[in-house]
Amino acid sequence: MKILERDGNLVVCGVTDLDLAQTLDCGQCFRWEELPDGSFFGVALNRPCHLAMEGEELTFYNCTREEYDAYWEPYFDLGTDYTAVKEALCLDPVLKKAIDFAPGIRVLRQDSWEALCTFILSQNNNIKRIKGIVARLCETFGEPLAGGCYAFPTPQRLAALEPEDLAPLRCGFRARYVIDAARRVYDGRVDLESLKTLPLQEAEESLMQILGVGIKVADCALLYGCGRTDCVPVDVWIRRAMEELFPGGLPDCARPYAGLAQQYLFHYVRLCPDALPQHLAQDSTGKKAHKPHRKEKEL
Repeated sequence: MKILERDGNLVVCGVTDLDLAQTLDCGQCFRWEELPDGSFFGVALNRPCHLAMEGEELTFYNCTREEYDAYWEPYFDLGTDYTAVKEALCLDPVLKKAIDFAPGIRVLRQDSWEALCTFILSQNNNIKRIKGIVARLCETFGEPLAGGCYAFPTPQRLAALEPEDLAPLRCGFRARYVIDAARRVYDGRVDLESLKTLPLQEAEESLMQILGVGIKVADCALLYGCGRTDCVPVDVWIRRAMEELFPGGLPDCARPYAGLAQQYLFHYVRLCPDALPQHLAQDSTGKKAHKPHRKEKEL
């Protein structure tokens, strides 16, 4: 990829296998919004970011090369050859259909604490409500950033609170879980950095010490916040997909990229009406699946 500085902006040329809408609005992150002109604005890694993509040119507005190298190249995982990943996964015909449905998805490399906290808040929730809760969390307890934005609150900040202090967020039963997670991370009982290299089962067990964190939230935190692409978070959609499409488990071609395969599959079975037989293509309320408005997608 070639990188240019143009009018105070940074332009990355030759970016393939990336669609901003598919990547930023597929349920793996909750602080990005699409603007009327098709660009996206969000806060990630405690930095505001405005970016747009046209063809194979990815533009980061008001961004320096140093900032791109330190934050955005790793965040968007632009160093990973997704063409090679997709070629390997497409050896399986079902995964090929999933990839053809949304070929521009990339799994982001998010901050580990933010990923853990937001996926605790995501339980039994939909994307619109999760985004609202996360926005209120940051506005209430995060440090101010440039442009009226807010950083994600630190474990130290939240550890000093009680669950009732989160009442303005309207996050319900999840408040206790967030506070317990903050306290365990802050005092070192859960070491987020070590989760990146621990054997997978040990990493999952460490996270499941936290009140309200089961295997699905633990695996989401590991995949999206710790770069553990060996993790396959299993929710109701993935469970149905595995039972119907892969009863013997993921094919061999997917094993090196299991977490990435899961993301393509999750998006496919949730939004493509023909991905599963109709008796299985039901949402969590038992109604038949339909392609929801972007702001109404359920996790």
